[in-house]
Amino acid sequence: MESNALYLVYHGLFLPKVAHSENSLNYFETFVVQDDDIFIISYPKSEYTVVTHLEPSLYLYGHFFSGTTWMQEIIPLLLNGGDLTPVQTIPNWDRVPWLEETRAAVVMDKLSSPRAIVSHMPYHLMPSTFFSSKAKVVYIARNPKDVLVSSFHYHRMASFLDDPGTFEEFINKFQTGQVLFGKWTDHVKSWKNPDLGDRILYITYEELVQDLRGGIERILCFLGRQLSEDALDRVIEHCQFKNMKHNKMSNYSLVPQEIMDSSKSPFLRKGRQKKK
Repeated sequence: MESNALYLVYHGLFLPKVAHSENSLNYFETFVVQDDDIFIISYPKSEYTVVTHLEPSLYLYGHFFSGTTWMQEIIPLLLNGGDLTPVQTIPNWDRVPWLEETRAAVVMDKLSSPRAIVSHMPYHLMPSTFFSSKAKVVYIARNPKDVLVSSFHYHRMASFLDDPGTFEEFINKFQTGQVLFGKWTDHVKSWKNPDLGDRILYITYEELVQDLRGGIERILCFLGRQLSEDALDRVIEHCQFKNMKHNKMSNYSLVPQEIMDSSKSPFLRKGRQKKK
């Protein structure tokens, strides 16, 4: 990947300008983390999200359904006792904002505690206040082969990302870290940091696919939360892919085709683990 009009270079990482700016990264660096904040961390296309605007008050995000999108749906529901109203009325980029992106400065102060926040940043680049806080982290990982395929198709449809070339060419870029946010292995290793102790929960996309109830119960335990059986059933039903796919607050169906061309690759591709 070359540094060009599409990307910023931040500590050696390529970030798309459509979603990041010098101001947004300064906001990220100086952000004051609170002890009860909950971070959802992933490598891109375990999830990848971007923001663009058609006018100053309208921000539109676009990405494929994946682990982080799932967490942006699950965690707010666990924090508010299973009430579906917020996830049905507030776009997920506002209810669980991306800390390094331009939208964060607009919405972060409007969030009530505990705040759920998303980031793609590696551990060592987190805001300085993160390290002295008690904030918790849910790290969502995905099979790197699926991350690679998902990222390739995403580059094909997104006008704000560079052309991926052939699949073979993109494999080489992925393996050498010449992709968004660097090498997958570097990102995963950075968050396998013993300094985090019990502040972090590692969970995989595949685990959620195979046993959504069990995964949600693990997250509930990690967050120190409890739900009634009725509320838990309601959360699990809502967070099925077939239901999330039709939630306009989560499926990014408003993104214009000139920004995300779904004719080149379906917007919500599968939402399931690839068969072996």
